Amino acid sequence: MKLLLTLILSALVGLTCGLASTDTITWGGDNSRTGYQTNHNMDPAIVGSPQFDIVFKTALPGKYVGAAEQIFSQPLVYTPSGGTTQYVYLATTQNNIYKLDAKTGVILASRNIGIPFLTADLDGCVDVNPTVGVTATGVIDPDTDTWYITSKTYVNQNAGQVPQGRPAGRYKIHAINVNDLSERQNFPVDLEGTIARNNPERMFTGGIHHQRPGLLHTGQYVYAGFASHCVQYNFTGWIMGWDKTTGQIVEHWASEGLGVSSNISGAGIWQSGGGLASDDAGSMFFATGNGYASQLSTIPVNGFTPPTAMEQAAVHMSINSDGTLSIVDFFMPFEKQELDGADKDLGTSPLEILPSQFSCGDIKRMGIVTGKSGKTYWLNLDDLGGYRNGPNSKDRVIQTFQNENSVYAGAGVYPLEGGYIYINVIQYPTHVFKFSCLNNTPYFTKVADSPTNNAYILGVSHGTTTSLNNQEGTGLLWVSDVQNTNFKIYDAVPQNGYLNVIRNFTIVGITKFSRPVFGDGMAYIGTTVGYFYGLGSTNKFPLNCTSSIDFGTVDFQGSGVQLVNCTAVFDLSVTGVALADGTNYNISQTPSLPLSMSAGDKFQFAAQFAPKSVGRLGTTINIQTSGVSDASYSKSVKVRLTGVGKSSNALLDVSPKSVVFTGLVTGTQAEAQSVLIGNDGSSDLQVSSVLFSNTSSSGPFTTWSGTGSLTVGKFTLTGIPSIVPGGNDTAISVKPDTSVTGNYTAWVKFVTTGGNATVSLSAAAGDPPTALLEFQTPDGSGWVKYDPSNPFTFGNVTENTSRSLKFRVSNTAASGGVKLGLTVSKPPFGVPGIIKSANQIDLAEGTLIAPGQSQTATLTCTVPKSQWNLPSYNGTAQWTINTNDPTWSFEKRAVQFFCNAVSEQAAPLLPNGQGRYQYVGCFKENNPGRQLSYQLYANSSNTNEMCINTCGSEGLTFCGTQYRSECWAGNKIPTQKVDDKNCNFDCAGSLNQICGGNGVDGSGAYISLFADTLQWDGSYASVTTSSSASAATPQGPSVNPGVGGYTSIGCYTEATNARALPNGRGNNPPTVANCVQACSNENFVYAGVEYGGECYCGNSFSDGSVPAPITDCGMTCNGE
Repeated sequence: MKLLLTLILSALVGLTCGLASTDTITWGGDNSRTGYQTNHNMDPAIVGSPQFDIVFKTALPGKYVGAAEQIFSQPLVYTPSGGTTQYVYLATTQNNIYKLDAKTGVILASRNIGIPFLTADLDGCVDVNPTVGVTATGVIDPDTDTWYITSKTYVNQNAGQVPQGRPAGRYKIHAINVNDLSERQNFPVDLEGTIARNNPERMFTGGIHHQRPGLLHTGQYVYAGFASHCVQYNFTGWIMGWDKTTGQIVEHWASEGLGVSSNISGAGIWQSGGGLASDDAGSMFFATGNGYASQLSTIPVNGFTPPTAMEQAAVHMSINSDGTLSIVDFFMPFEKQELDGADKDLGTSPLEILPSQFSCGDIKRMGIVTGKSGKTYWLNLDDLGGYRNGPNSKDRVIQTFQNENSVYAGAGVYPLEGGYIYINVIQYPTHVFKFSCLNNTPYFTKVADSPTNNAYILGVSHGTTTSLNNQEGTGLLWVSDVQNTNFKIYDAVPQNGYLNVIRNFTIVGITKFSRPVFGDGMAYIGTTVGYFYGLGSTNKFPLNCTSSIDFGTVDFQGSGVQLVNCTAVFDLSVTGVALADGTNYNISQTPSLPLSMSAGDKFQFAAQFAPKSVGRLGTTINIQTSGVSDASYSKSVKVRLTGVGKSSNALLDVSPKSVVFTGLVTGTQAEAQSVLIGNDGSSDLQVSSVLFSNTSSSGPFTTWSGTGSLTVGKFTLTGIPSIVPGGNDTAISVKPDTSVTGNYTAWVKFVTTGGNATVSLSAAAGDPPTALLEFQTPDGSGWVKYDPSNPFTFGNVTENTSRSLKFRVSNTAASGGVKLGLTVSKPPFGVPGIIKSANQIDLAEGTLIAPGQSQTATLTCTVPKSQWNLPSYNGTAQWTINTNDPTWSFEKRAVQFFCNAVSEQAAPLLPNGQGRYQYVGCFKENNPGRQLSYQLYANSSNTNEMCINTCGSEGLTFCGTQYRSECWAGNKIPTQKVDDKNCNFDCAGSLNQICGGNGVDGSGAYISLFADTLQWDGSYASVTTSSSASAATPQGPSVNPGVGGYTSIGCYTEATNARALPNGRGNNPPTVANCVQACSNENFVYAGVEYGGECYCGNSFSDGSVPAPITDCGMTCNGE
């Protein structure tokens, strides 16, 4: 009884220190940052079925500067101490934080931790736009139930939703109680003004720095890495460390260290959001970007004697007992200077610590990092390699691989079934590498690709893999992206050279460089359009069946049989039992269908594994039911089958079947690739002969002598084996000769006792790329070449119109040359101003342009609607761009664009073409009385041009239009200028012009005012000048009984939506008699005078005009 009581109490109390087995409390699942996760109940049989779907789509309520919330900080999943309910924790770029139910997505708590910093303060850097609040993934400490995050904000929290300037920017560290989202004691911590511990010339300023990498928690300390916004301003990389309890800053290390002048920028730590890594044994690992201290030139430097400027570096640091950091070792690519100039950061992806399965010989700990250059580096974490310590003063690393394009994503890692690495390349397929250890030497051989390319623009995710409790045959690769079908799930082990997609989704707005985050059977993904998604399978199953069967190892062409047992949960019918794939499996002894079952009834059938090939092989049995009325239950059940096929004979496996070298510049040394010769059988594989051809895959072939290296045309193969033991692989190195420009192909055929296979080799070497930047002429008829001293121009663009022109980038290299790559491309998209790019897709970062080809992007200058007779003004925008063109001296270009915004100018004109009467603004009318003394006319063809011409002929200083059809003038400026929004009427003679208005609330009268710039000095005092018109002195009011045959009928209101009398007529000087005469001349029945002399005529009153007391008409006529 005591035991029973204890169990009951345990169930009620729940977790005593937080952290359930399926929680995710840091970026990538653990501090290795590989993203391989075994603990989230991700069964491929379920994930690959319709049961796995979008469970919720939560709308985040935040709006700031009119924009929806964006999630760059990856969600965290956590079960707080004392409970059993799992929650998701979100932080957004608007500095809002949320706590959601992990199963339903319902928001349970939220808080704002400060106004967000605005992208408008970043000079066109719109990588995160329009707000930069929380952009780094935080970390949860399960010992204290505390969530640590950083936020970018402003010093003034009460200035509203307006830019405050970079000097006002601030970065703060927050410690959040996961239960109620309150701030922990001693937090937040402001980092502004922090001086670097290792360089007293460096001071941290929040406005120019950006905290993007995921936070690292180890022991008593938490660490955050910092970089820049678009490599702008005088930044340096930083690592800030703090005590998790007191908030005391224990480390403030600058990557531009001692001896580096404060005016030298670079070495940011951003890793596309990837987290700082740790082995949890006192070491930290990370990668940095380009920098300009360039302390190392051509002399090799040992990794254990590092420079003080950690630029373009993979860095190993020790975490000291007081929280400070010390550099232990480093690696820097031999082409560091070239990478700096072309903005090809090594640290675009995180440096990850591979699992222990990836060890070989004396190399016990391996790391992997891929840079913007597209080169993947496998590193010995205990001896990173330093600088230029390899053969021919190149890199001393485990291995490199040159991908076709830039890589921003951390590698995906699957350590089971031999070990696989996944590299997500921009615009190209995801590449799959298989690990092998041959003669105590590690190899990573490209063996497969994804079946489709990743998105054309930046954003494919960091690689993420799962398995079901670390079981072989259950591996999945998860990839999110920013275009097309953008959330894909693959089997982790490729088949026949390709990854197999088992499920995919299209989710609008997935954030670039994301990584799916997992909970208990759930996957989570954020967006930039205000929504957060949860995917999973929440259904229960109507049958309790054997969930999975592992047949173990079965000999090739042999077979193994096991039974599948099922029990009905409630009354139902079984309508189908079938294999998803019958290539290697059979089922038999299935019941007659349909099978009616009562609750508790059982049935069984046999499953047989008969492998037709070797290796891990799997499938599922789909059992369909009917009569399931409860929506919480699935109508089908999956049974997963897995087994390993084995061959007792030798069996040849060659991968890849095709080796391709691209982007080779003539005369440079190419990185070698490898071909893996594998023996999937148990007996030794004898290589009987090796044949080669320069003609085709079918020959004619020449037999290799079998000694030394094999040279086939421009290719050299080394390490060809004569025997491959059973279950082993041998890597053959393939290297092309690039001394001569051209395209080269060859074929090599391996004839063995385990079968034959042919590998194709191809390479292209050519001239380096040559970039040409051009912009269309304002009339679109030609092109202007880029000149850094002269901005590209749109010419004059008139108000309320736009002009679209093309920006063209060409590769003028000769045919056969290397593709031109845009290594940096920051278009003016979503920025303030009148010049903008149409999108961020055309000429995006990562674009490749073949020799002789061009690509374009459209920019548009849109000048907003304005009044006539305004001075012109300049609109500017900047497109920051860099390429792999070596003639650029590897310096990025800040391409400037200019647009001269003009308005129409009405005569009389000044010699410079500007109107003599310039627009002054919108002014309040009847304030009190008429603000201008003379009504020049009321005309249904009225325009500002007509009124200005008339006013100019009278020699008056001020003229204004109002009520659409009226023109007024005078020598005294009106008393109250208001916002232009109040002048909202079009002119009677032109829909595109503005003639006064009734105010934003529709209840006032406003006049559009112009002033003679030769008479008015810009002050608001009265202006005296000569005029052929003169104003009469107002007299005391009296009612005119009648004149000219017209009799007074009293005072009337204006109509509801129009004038009481619709036809305005001139009345100069403004008297009752002159108005009556004007109306009589056109035989109108009624004549009316208002506002001291405005004259209106008509034959009937408009709707809503009614009699009013005569005392309401008390304004004197201006002319009598």
